[in-house]
Amino acid sequence: MAWYCPNCGAEIRSGAHFCPNCGAKLDDWEPNKKQYQYQEQPQPEPFYQNTDSRDYFTDNSFIPDSRWPVKSKIAYGILAILLGDIGIQYFYMGETTKGIVSICFCWTGIPALIGLIQGIVALCSSDEEFMRKHHVITDTWRG
Repeated sequence: MAWYCPNCGAEIRSGAHFCPNCGAKLDDWEPNKKQYQYQEQPQPEPFYQNTDSRDYFTDNSFIPDSRWPVKSKIAYGILAILLGDIGIQYFYMGETTKGIVSICFCWTGIPALIGLIQGIVALCSSDEEFMRKHHVITDTWRG
């Protein structure tokens, strides 16, 4: 049976007075009284970080629902920018309730600001992003 240093856990031979690894004095130490079994801790698996900028987990299998209406992303963007203060973009997309709320609050200027932002985002987004967000099929989509 192997003996281990009570200070550092290094293996020592029986009868040694000092630990060959850390130099701890072993004269007072009685192996039968106190025995330390040093067990090496398992090493964790190495972590590899992906430095490639491409996303390997994107869903490339997007297929829009055939029941979705066909709408123009460009028309939506232009309507939102020019007439967003009265919510025309909502009526165009079939969201009548949002359009009515926009008309009710058009005097505040908030719907105009929201329309401007929505128009810019729509015109800058891809067809796929636009279709996912609004549940429509764009007239320029080639799927």
